[in-house]
Amino acid sequence: MDTRVLDEGPEADVPEVRRLKGDGTPWRERFFQLSLWASLAVGVVFLGSLLVYVVVEAWPRLDSRILTNFPDIIDPSQAGAQSAITGTIWVIAFTALYCLPVGILTAIYLEEYAAPGRWWNRAIEINIQNLAAVPSIVYGILGLGIISRGLGFGQTVLTASLTLSLLVLPTVIIAAREAIRAVPQSIREASLALGATQWQTIWRQVLPAAVPGMATGSILALSRAIGEAAPLLLLGGLTFITFNPSGPDSAFTVLPIQIFNWISQSRAEFVSLAAAAIVILLVILLVMNSLAIWLRNHYSRRW
Repeated sequence: MDTRVLDEGPEADVPEVRRLKGDGTPWRERFFQLSLWASLAVGVVFLGSLLVYVVVEAWPRLDSRILTNFPDIIDPSQAGAQSAITGTIWVIAFTALYCLPVGILTAIYLEEYAAPGRWWNRAIEINIQNLAAVPSIVYGILGLGIISRGLGFGQTVLTASLTLSLLVLPTVIIAAREAIRAVPQSIREASLALGATQWQTIWRQVLPAAVPGMATGSILALSRAIGEAAPLLLLGGLTFITFNPSGPDSAFTVLPIQIFNWISQSRAEFVSLAAAAIVILLVILLVMNSLAIWLRNHYSRRW
């Protein structure tokens, strides 16, 4: 190929032409790439160091006692986190029961039924976007003033679940809306053209195609809820409890509160207990995120 042709005309500014001419990457681009890699390396190193530190601290207490025993402030060697683990499962289960149906149905209404020009629909969308950025402690104040004291539910699993549902509901709605919006419009048009009603189109075509995105967003939202401690502390979640919850009206504690209680103790044995509880919480989060990845891969479709 005659390279002299590449020096003539506006084609000389095309990146492919610059590569053929042997020009190197501009130093600004190289510097930006190196900055990105350096930022990634710093984050990975600090995260890895933190995980290694937690596992090393937790290793002496990563046994069956942490799963089967109840908390004990007198003898840390026999203390466990059974009540906190059970309480976490109860609270997250009811949180999913409350927020997922409401969030998904809200997303369906906003994407499939709501008229764009109506002022109340615009108000709903603005409020959802604003509520997604509200600090979690504000939801704790809301739960304490309205759900716990106003409605008279008290310091129970039900109160904690409703408060966390309000906390993650905007995230569930936004994730479900994006998943529904990603379904091609041609799918809807083809279904309607074949005589299906709008609800039949949504139920049999849109929702099955949107399951991967909705499931991933919902599980990630619940993963945020499972690690929240501030709103539950404000609600009066117990830091020391030696029994498992028996229903939605039971007193409760969760792993973040139990970790907070142990880490605030002065004896060094409680540090290993707190680290072991952190590892258990990380394992639960890893299982939830793995489930989200499996659902996304299992139900994903290529258009």
